Amino acid sequence: MTAFALSAADAPTETHSSVTREEKKVLSATLVGTAIEWYDFFVYAQAAGIILGPLFFAPAASGSSGLAQLISLATIGISFLFRPLGAIVCGYLGDRFGRKAVLVLTLVLMGASTALIGLLPTYAQIGIWAPLILVALRIVQGFSAGGEWGGAALMAVEHAPRNKRSYFGSFPQIGVPIGMILATAVMLVLTVTLGKEQYMAWGWRIPFLLSVVLIVVGVVIRRTVEESPVFLQMHQRRKESSAPLRQLFKEHGKQVLQTALIFMGNNAAGYLLIGYLIAYGQKVLGMPAQQLLLACTCAAFVWLVSTLVGGKLGDRIGRVRTFQIGYVLLILWAIPMWFLIDTKDISLFYVAAMVLAVPLGLAYGPQAALYAEMFPARVRYSGVSVARLLPPSRSGWSPATASPG
Repeated sequence: MTAFALSAADAPTETHSSVTREEKKVLSATLVGTAIEWYDFFVYAQAAGIILGPLFFAPAASGSSGLAQLISLATIGISFLFRPLGAIVCGYLGDRFGRKAVLVLTLVLMGASTALIGLLPTYAQIGIWAPLILVALRIVQGFSAGGEWGGAALMAVEHAPRNKRSYFGSFPQIGVPIGMILATAVMLVLTVTLGKEQYMAWGWRIPFLLSVVLIVVGVVIRRTVEESPVFLQMHQRRKESSAPLRQLFKEHGKQVLQTALIFMGNNAAGYLLIGYLIAYGQKVLGMPAQQLLLACTCAAFVWLVSTLVGGKLGDRIGRVRTFQIGYVLLILWAIPMWFLIDTKDISLFYVAAMVLAVPLGLAYGPQAALYAEMFPARVRYSGVSVARLLPPSRSGWSPATASPG
């Protein structure tokens, strides 16, 4: 794989050891946005598995509760169908009108759609409109999620000094494990404090309503965070592309393919940790769901730390070398990991998941900077957004298996 170094005209060239106040605001904003995006994913997945079926698909539930749950789980996939569209549209807008404006748009759309699910009347209250509105809100979630990561990654990397691009780019990346940790914590606190009956009756709405924080983050970004300096330089030189998406595939098709291949293996390992291991442990091995969920949550903490380490290493020894180290370790751990998991010993399951998180983070940390350096500024938003979603991985995870109750 080839990394194309950002030129002096394409990115800030200064280097400094301390992080400025403006840079801290950028890192906080991009981190929070990505974290809550994944928080939304886990919250919805959990609710779809155990709650939304009878509440929003009542006619199916009257014939078979299993059918209602199956339809409810299918709504998880609907958002993934619209992520590529969001990546294309938001990538185009981000390359034409700026990273900041589009990142604000995606955050507000994501926060509003998720919060509205928490307020949505059930089928018993408004009939067929309930599932139709639910599906529409899931489409908006998928669309906004498709464009959010590219904007967050570029805002972080393009604000970074030359010697910290990889480290800055690791902050949007740690949103995945943080989102998993937050969703699990909220779910456990609510089920313990409210009890399972109250949680099922109305408490499930609270995690969705908490997503209103995304709207606040969007407003903060709009008011306090500066536009990407790379986009401003490009705009001043009047080099915006009139059709960046067409130009992306025409002139940079090889880089799109490279970035998609780079992400595939990393994405597959990530979905193992955030979903499949829980389903496999419970369905195939018959292990307790609570213990499995806690094990993968502990592994998420390891993933968070190792991602930041990967970002640091990317600046010291190079993005490609750090990524290659992570990939090689992932391959070496693949077979021993399954031997440990298949013992059905929960302590060995902890070891398997937590060790997996180490090379996963090493490969994940420098990824945003690596992607950004593979595309020129005029098509960069489109490039990193579209390539990241070609093709999406499938984990085969059933959220119903992740319920702690």
